[in-house]
Amino acid sequence: MVQDFNRKIDVEIERTRIRITIFHGEDEEIIKLNLEEAEELAEKLSQTIEDYSQRRQIRID
Repeated sequence: MVQDFNRKIDVEIERTRIRITIFHGEDEEIIKLNLEEAEELAEKLSQTIEDYSQRRQIRID
């Protein structure tokens, strides 16, 4: 059985917040962050992506 989950992330600017909506299948989650929280998330995500890229290049014999 193959399940087809549509994944989508929307990022919008509200009046005083950054709104992130994550769609996965029929479900969705909404996260509202202030500017400082959004910047912290961006830094952590950037670092995690960099770490992931480096780990993919490591060859395990």
